[in-house]
Amino acid sequence: MSKSLQNLASTVRIFIFAIGSVSLATVFTDQAIAQSSIPKAPNRSEECEILIVGGGVAGTATAYEGLLAGRTVCMTEITDWVGGQITAQGTSALDEAKKQRNLWFFPQGYTEFRKRIEQNYGKLNAGDCWVSVSCFIPNTAQQILVGMLQEAAQKGNGKLKWFPNTVIKKLEMSTDGKLIDGAIAIQHSPAPNTPPLNTEPLSSIIEDAYRYENSSRLNKQIIRFIPLASNEKRPTDWFVIDSTETGEIIALADVPYRLGLDPRSHLNPSSPVTENDPYCTQGFTYTFAMEQTAEAQPQQKPSFYDRYLPYYGSDPKPNLANFDTIFTYRRIWSAATENPKKNAFGVSPMKAGDISMQNWVWGNDYRPGTDKDNLIYSREQLQKLGQLEPNGWMGGLRTETLKSGEEIALGFYYWLVAGTTDSQQKTDWKKPFPNHRLLTGFDSPMGTSHGLSKYPYIRESRRIIGRPSYGYSEGFSMSEIDVSQVDFSTETYRQNLSEQTYRSLWKALAGVESASAIRNNTEPQKIPRRTRSTIYPDAIGIAQYYLDFHPCLSEYPVEKAGNTERAGVRNGHGPAFPGQIPLRSLIPQKVDNLIVSGKNIAFSYIVAAGYRVHSYEWSVGAAAATTASFALAEGLLPYQLVEDLPRVSPKLSQLQQMLVKNNNAIAFPDTSIFNLNWSDWKIW
Repeated sequence: MSKSLQNLASTVRIFIFAIGSVSLATVFTDQAIAQSSIPKAPNRSEECEILIVGGGVAGTATAYEGLLAGRTVCMTEITDWVGGQITAQGTSALDEAKKQRNLWFFPQGYTEFRKRIEQNYGKLNAGDCWVSVSCFIPNTAQQILVGMLQEAAQKGNGKLKWFPNTVIKKLEMSTDGKLIDGAIAIQHSPAPNTPPLNTEPLSSIIEDAYRYENSSRLNKQIIRFIPLASNEKRPTDWFVIDSTETGEIIALADVPYRLGLDPRSHLNPSSPVTENDPYCTQGFTYTFAMEQTAEAQPQQKPSFYDRYLPYYGSDPKPNLANFDTIFTYRRIWSAATENPKKNAFGVSPMKAGDISMQNWVWGNDYRPGTDKDNLIYSREQLQKLGQLEPNGWMGGLRTETLKSGEEIALGFYYWLVAGTTDSQQKTDWKKPFPNHRLLTGFDSPMGTSHGLSKYPYIRESRRIIGRPSYGYSEGFSMSEIDVSQVDFSTETYRQNLSEQTYRSLWKALAGVESASAIRNNTEPQKIPRRTRSTIYPDAIGIAQYYLDFHPCLSEYPVEKAGNTERAGVRNGHGPAFPGQIPLRSLIPQKVDNLIVSGKNIAFSYIVAAGYRVHSYEWSVGAAAATTASFALAEGLLPYQLVEDLPRVSPKLSQLQQMLVKNNNAIAFPDTSIFNLNWSDWKIW
């Protein structure tokens, strides 16, 4: 086993450490950024063919396929776990569409992961949860993913260089700005005589992690990533893959992107705004695990609890105002075997020894929506803060909001076990449930001494605007009408859209009849709507999930009493057709050897609401790796594969065939412009 893989495997070892005091960092200032801008000579250089920034689900999938292809892969990750939302973000409940699951129609690596979960526990649903057919403990998933990467390297003769606790600080660009020639990273470790990492939550160290200099808490190693030396004549010797959770590299490279709500148009007719709102993004969540106990446990009220109390509630739906319902929703461990007794959702009732992971809308979801508290800084905010200046990058997140997300999550635990109010119900169902404990420590499901996930679950990121192409003169992007099953013939759309926009909507929805509808100027009510998603000639992956929103709230701060969700954000909420991931959505403007993955691809915020789940991330990660490896082998750049569209070039066809051969599907069964019968493709 290589030294790098040994280091990766070591991240699953269990550490026991007493819980230390948690200090929370203050907001960084312009002066702090200026201090962090002092360049420091790299301690070493590392060569890669594929540099993956972000070790989440998409990043792990990219590494997996890259290793199988025999490539030298470098992967950085701000935490010390691979797997993102499956592991470090704690959302270890697989979100899947029913028929896709029944057909086992997933990317090869994701399918292998599911098999290993079942083998490990002897059943797929270790938690007997009701939100998914598979709920499990995050640190178990971490061990499985580490093993899969080790085996992929051995099988494909690839080489993984793993860099946990590492962030990218600076990009080195070619003279013409079209290529990334190098990337400067900072890897941190505990300073001498300080506790292990994951003792304090992310907000306490994130600013420090992006500074070159050592601190009283962190020691730093500066690493320069460069292309693996090659004698081949080709346009680039490496590709950089942005698989970060918030689109850090696309912000740092300053390629065109969007953030937040898109303007309402015939392509995104459910949007509630007429102009882009970069501050209203989907909520993020710090998850945690709690165990039911036979006896009541001492519960300590957090000092900040009363601040967030007005927010906490069960759910507007009366059938969800039940502690057993909330606990078993994402229960990740249950000793139940054959228990004939079931609750209202068809799973065994909660009992002592069960462990539940919490990810609840009116609980630990944190949903800011103004320029005072948004988590992911807009481009305008980044400029004002100096983060787009040389060496000025500090991660692009608002530290105070991270801290508030951590606090609201810890407060939610206390509300569950000691609270007696409910912001969403006028019933008196809520009473204390003290027979529980928050699971903390390095051997806990989240692997942290404080009990929260190592990184928040991010539902929405910066999203690139792809390059102009046939039919997309202003830049490619997937839109609501490409995937949504919403009925656009209702009065709502006729009232909210201008007559011209409404006509354009229906012409776009006509599918194979679009040309005829445009030519004949057919009235909208006479146009039969296509009953499938858009079919892309450059498809390189698949996705399907409900267009599911966790909307930002209307007022600042989030926890303000009586605060409500931003009106209209749920307009597009509903089922989606089985969809494809086009290669154009992975290719940014301006920079030729940057490929985006994860939640950073070219799609609208409505599409992102469905294309954010586990299997989608694996599919797009596998596509990113295969594209990078193919482009290196063929001596070309990804944009060259799609510049002849709508005609499919021989090289693009070869790439697609390679994906299919490797059991990474690019279309659902029976996908065809002539097959309009998608009625049996149900989400749940």
